[in-house]
Amino acid sequence: MTEATATTPTGTWHLRGYLQRFGILISFLLLCLALSLLSDRFLTVSNLTNVLRQITVNGIIAVGMTYVILIGDIDLSVGSVLALTSVVTADLLQMGVPVPMAILLGIGLGMLLGTVNGLITVGFQVPSFITTLGMLTAARGMALTYTQGRPITGLPDSFRFLGRGEPFGMPMPIILAVLVFALAWVILRRTRYGEQLYAIGNNPVAARLVGIPVNRFRTLVFTVSGGLSALAGMILIARLDSAQPTAGVAFELDAIAAVVLGGTRFTGGVGGMGGTLLGALIIGVLDNGLNLLNISSLYEQLVKGAVIALALLIHRQKE
Repeated sequence: MTEATATTPTGTWHLRGYLQRFGILISFLLLCLALSLLSDRFLTVSNLTNVLRQITVNGIIAVGMTYVILIGDIDLSVGSVLALTSVVTADLLQMGVPVPMAILLGIGLGMLLGTVNGLITVGFQVPSFITTLGMLTAARGMALTYTQGRPITGLPDSFRFLGRGEPFGMPMPIILAVLVFALAWVILRRTRYGEQLYAIGNNPVAARLVGIPVNRFRTLVFTVSGGLSALAGMILIARLDSAQPTAGVAFELDAIAAVVLGGTRFTGGVGGMGGTLLGALIIGVLDNGLNLLNISSLYEQLVKGAVIALALLIHRQKE
């Protein structure tokens, strides 16, 4: 009796510990296994490369979103910031501004918009949900006004290299995404700034008491999120050779889903870039699988939502 009683909790603990560590990875592998059985095109090199290329935009946005959620905030404006910075960058290029300068100005605009989000949130003590919801509407309106609702096409070949180039046989968007994830991981796990972000997410009051400049960090995180949204937008328009003022609609939802699927706690303080990468891969593979299986767009969101909910259910067994 005593032995049985002692064994059951231990087994339960092991199961929960196992799901805690590998639940999201198991979900990803199961999804890949199912798609490989349902479609003989899924496990081809060209398709897997295409999946990686497709997730770069969401992945880069999700990196910034991970920082934001880690400190207990949210950024709903990433899709609209992407659209506004994309059309401005495309217009600068068509005016003859050199490519490096146009890229820097576009990213700078994204960082400026993110800084505005941070300053309003911190300075006026406005919940980030409300601040970034306002920026979502304002930036989208500015993008539509700036272009009069028309797309900007015909970008220089040197700029399109960001989306279509393949140095050393590797698509440029994938290289950029790997660099962004690697740098973000190093900052989060190997620097005191990362430790301070976790401290703010766990308990902002305690973090302030030990001397961490909480308001400055929160503003900086929104700045980073805006800059990464701009970078993601440039990769997108370089690939499509077209900047649309309506681009990026609902991108914030995919980014948030990738972060939360990856195990980052919505209230902050727990999470990391490895989990976010897995979350972005799950969403990308799911999108690709639905296309390969010719699932009607009428049911696509339903299937996508059900699979994401199932993955979250498996992963959240730890709680």
